[in-house]
Amino acid sequence: MADDGFVAYFALGGTIAMTGSAGSDVVARLSGEQLLDGVGELPVEVRTSTPYSVPSASLTFLDVLDVVERANEAVSDGAIGVVISQGTDTLEETAFLVDSVWPHAAPIVLTGAMRNPSLAGADGPANLVAALRVAADPSACDRGALVVFADEIHAARHVRKAHSTSVATFVSGDLGPIGHVVEQRPRFLATLPPRPVLPTLDRDAVQRTHVALHTVTLDDDGAALANLEQRYQGLVIAGLGVGHVPEHLVPVLVPLIEAMPVVLTSRAGAGPVLADTYGAPGAERDLRSRGVIGGGFVHPYKARVLLRLLLASGADRDAIAAAFAALG
Repeated sequence: MADDGFVAYFALGGTIAMTGSAGSDVVARLSGEQLLDGVGELPVEVRTSTPYSVPSASLTFLDVLDVVERANEAVSDGAIGVVISQGTDTLEETAFLVDSVWPHAAPIVLTGAMRNPSLAGADGPANLVAALRVAADPSACDRGALVVFADEIHAARHVRKAHSTSVATFVSGDLGPIGHVVEQRPRFLATLPPRPVLPTLDRDAVQRTHVALHTVTLDDDGAALANLEQRYQGLVIAGLGVGHVPEHLVPVLVPLIEAMPVVLTSRAGAGPVLADTYGAPGAERDLRSRGVIGGGFVHPYKARVLLRLLLASGADRDAIAAAFAALG
């Protein structure tokens, strides 16, 4: 554990900060300072702020980019690491967003809780102190954004929320955790290839950019895709299996592919979309031949985040395809 420096901690609300009791509203009430009071002796100096106190469903891209900017300033002021606590509902998306724009070697760690502080066995304090330990440890440097939950350390680019209530909700189906917190120290078992980091984004451009996500289902008629090009600048398809859609959906997709970048992902929850195995109408080879961009191992929610950031930065189709290819 580092002997000097400090960790910057940003509390954004979520279950970890919610209080209440049966029959009353359970809402975000606890500040970062109050959350730290509940973890006992701190493993490192922590400087805390509470820029937002909302359920994670109410966070926006601009909110998250604002927190990243505050974290940038903290690192410039000497922070050796950063911790962000928030609600778990969108944590996999915010972690990936942070990972996509975080330019520093210093660790940035996201965490939260599945049981609010009023419940027996609340997991927030343990998750928070574990996140602080990881953020303060030099071995966590140069790994991008990390998610620490239940003493597991996950890479932001792979982690996903897999259960609506379990305290072990976060998994990385394609990889598993890259480390664990053991005897109050992080132990890393895997190192990922370097991640591409996007340049500073114009917030007005981010606000103007809209990306749709369509999950393909059995006998999908595609009605939800009608006139999509009039409202959105990009589309992510969460396809069946390795990246398939019904044959009758192809004519609906063709004008959209011509109008905007369309990225193909899998709704399966783990595994990539393929590129050149199946050639039936609506299969991945057919869709790729029509100009669809393969999402590789990037899952639908994350693909929507990345595509929006890329479009806001002015990336063309070739640059978008290269960015997805770089993530596997």
